[in-house]
Amino acid sequence: MSMPSAQNVLDIFAGEWSTAMPEGSGLHTSPGTARLFDTHQIRSGIRLMKGLAGKTVLELGPMEGAHSAMLQEAGAQRVLAIEANTRNFLKCLCIKEIFHLHRVEFQLGNFMKYLETREEEFDLAVASGVLYHMTDPLLTLQLVAKASKNLILWTHYYDEAVITANPKLAHKFSAPQQGERDGFQYTWVTQSYKESLEWDGFCGGAEPTSVWLTRDSILNYLRLQGYVVMDTELDNPLHQNGPSFAVYASKEMP
Repeated sequence: MSMPSAQNVLDIFAGEWSTAMPEGSGLHTSPGTARLFDTHQIRSGIRLMKGLAGKTVLELGPMEGAHSAMLQEAGAQRVLAIEANTRNFLKCLCIKEIFHLHRVEFQLGNFMKYLETREEEFDLAVASGVLYHMTDPLLTLQLVAKASKNLILWTHYYDEAVITANPKLAHKFSAPQQGERDGFQYTWVTQSYKESLEWDGFCGGAEPTSVWLTRDSILNYLRLQGYVVMDTELDNPLHQNGPSFAVYASKEMP
């Protein structure tokens, strides 16, 4: 019954937010600790793309819409952002309304189903924080490579020495296994979300487990799909949730 405000909109999901609101906005979320409205891997990828003016972007798993806002701010002509988590989708709509994301279209559903049937090609695909939630990450990369010639990817990866040395992480992972697909050899493990599934703000995959790939498996498969890896950044083997890095890849390199 208070005065209408953007804060009222955010408070619909009080206690469920992962994303902190931009500094200076006067808005707050709880717990809202991740500063995703100014994420280094997105800014670096945009810089390597020489900006997004007039470009179309496919964003896989926008979570709460902060990166979508960055993509519009960078000048993207159109952003199609596909989110499967229903509560995250609703939070994206809140962010769209508050920050006037009129060039962003949020769709609710499985982006893999979209990738398997899509006809549109995009100037850029953004997959930040989604690959390690997939049950078939190689298929995800293969379909993304068909949808866009440029890719911004941020993901966790499996490093046996790092994971097994951390008791907070080790119990979530199976032993590494060797896989083969169309002649491509890779290393993978099963990751279990375990207690994370009990949080109302859970923003992981649709299944109770996912598949993580090793760093080399990811990079080598991107190259197999025709990408030139332009840069790898933010390689953080000691990230609290598991080793992670950012990849910028393109098929348009000379």
